[in-house]
Amino acid sequence: MALSDMTFADDYSSSSASVQSAAPLAPGARWYAVQVASGCEKRVKANLEQRIHTLDVADRILKIEIPKSATVKIRKDGSRQHGEEKVFPGYVLIQMIMDDNAWQVVKNTPHVINFVGSEQKRHYGRGRGHVEPVPLSAGEVERIFRQAEEQEPILKASMQIGDHITVLSGPFKEFEGEVIEVSPERSKLKALLSIFGRDTPVELEFTQVEKHG
Repeated sequence: MALSDMTFADDYSSSSASVQSAAPLAPGARWYAVQVASGCEKRVKANLEQRIHTLDVADRILKIEIPKSATVKIRKDGSRQHGEEKVFPGYVLIQMIMDDNAWQVVKNTPHVINFVGSEQKRHYGRGRGHVEPVPLSAGEVERIFRQAEEQEPILKASMQIGDHITVLSGPFKEFEGEVIEVSPERSKLKALLSIFGRDTPVELEFTQVEKHG
């Protein structure tokens, strides 16, 4: 999932297990999105937290968050493994009072690519221009933090079309079949089950089946 060049899309279902509420901001503070190298979100957060104290900018860089959503992975045996996944892979959120010094501290942190913002075109030479950081709106921030508390855990299962499954529960318990459709957003799938000698499509919950192999 990616961010737009300017800001978060309005229809994102964002959540963060680590963020509890959108507390009132300190005077002059705003939330900014920062793009980082893929897979380096935790490393950037740790490095930046260390740099904040080393470079004495704790009064301007106030919070660093990696938005996450709760997940429940369905194992092959039907058991559940609770975990988290990043809502915006490749991005971290930073609450800060923007000035030149704070901007430099963030921008020069290893694996940071740039702030999300408005690109200012160069008037000479080649290459991209300077990116002017654009803060997230109050509505965007409120949505991210509120949904952290409200969103139900996302069910995930490594199911694909063509997988062979056995039904673990329900009226078709112990039936075997082949997956013909997967709907991760609904945590459901359709499988062809042999019922009275005929292949019949049946909709099942991820939690009702076990994948072979």
